Amino acid sequence: MKTLKDVKIGKKVKVVKLHGEGAIKRRIMDMGLTKGVEIYVRKVAPLGDPIELNLRGYELSLRKEDAEMVEVE
Repeated sequence: MKTLKDVKIGKKVKVVKLHGEGAIKRRIMDMGLTKGVEIYVRKVAPLGDPIELNLRGYELSLRKEDAEMVEVE
């Protein structure tokens, strides 16, 4: 299983599944991370947290902790 946290800078991936439960999963979905969405990993902060993503025409910064809940291919 490959998660969004494992993706290298400059790569494009597609969301396969969201893990987590309740409010956490809902918050991730509200940010636009839903099944089938293409994500471009733009930058990773010097200490690795957060990760800057491009998806659905906007930029999103996501914590590593939340990125681990997004399974990608």
